[in-house]
Amino acid sequence: MTVSGQQDKRTTGRPGYRRCGRRGYASGVPKSAADATALDLRVDRSSPVPLYYQLAQQLEAAIADGRLAAGGLLGNEIELAARLGLSRPTVRQAIQSLVDKGLLVRRRGVGTQVLHTKVRRPLELSSLYEDLETAGRNPSTLVLANAPRPATAAVAEALGVREGEEVQYIERLRSADGEPLALLRNHLPAGLIDLSGDRAAGTGLYRMMRGAGITLHSARQTVGARLATAEEAVALGESEGAALLTMERLTFDGTGRAVEFGSHLYRASRYTFDFQLLVR
Repeated sequence: MTVSGQQDKRTTGRPGYRRCGRRGYASGVPKSAADATALDLRVDRSSPVPLYYQLAQQLEAAIADGRLAAGGLLGNEIELAARLGLSRPTVRQAIQSLVDKGLLVRRRGVGTQVLHTKVRRPLELSSLYEDLETAGRNPSTLVLANAPRPATAAVAEALGVREGEEVQYIERLRSADGEPLALLRNHLPAGLIDLSGDRAAGTGLYRMMRGAGITLHSARQTVGARLATAEEAVALGESEGAALLTMERLTFDGTGRAVEFGSHLYRASRYTFDFQLLVR
């Protein structure tokens, strides 16, 4: 990888090095405000670690511990570069690395904004809507499709119905704090729950099932990854070919009946699965 800023042309003396104060560190910035220009940031020019990476690590730590709050603006790139004695390309590379990680986003006319950290979802039988609420996020749902459909061979096998038999299909775009997070496609046995009107927009499917007296018991789940199609990229606010996490889940009630067959897509830059592994 080409590293800009390790030999910084804006500094004086040896290329890429400017001793500021003792021990070759650029002077820090007092902790007094909410943006990056007010953080106590320091770069060690005697270190073999690239300057942009040193800066990116400190900014990432500040996002993780809340010194850079979600929703806030990062601050002025030019001022940050000047205070640390770095070139703008070096600072820009540090910021871009965090954009690529999904921690920052550049918004036209607004600036660089801090995003929430990735949604970390434990592998248990719960809905994304409920997991977001538990994590203190604000979930919202846009229903893209909600209508009966004839079951394909794969759907029929999963739900235990005849191929061509009518099942309920619902497709939703789930967002967290107004930012697209997942594209959810689900098939349910016909008449299982009432999905009329805008009922599916205000809550999760599992909550609706429990409200209808259905006891959720277990599920089989497969997690994978693939690249976004052009249509999926538009829906999720990603670029075509961006990495997506996939999840396919078949859920059963207390009687062993299949009650949901879901195929979900998640933005890999915003989402992770947590596994707990036990020794047998």
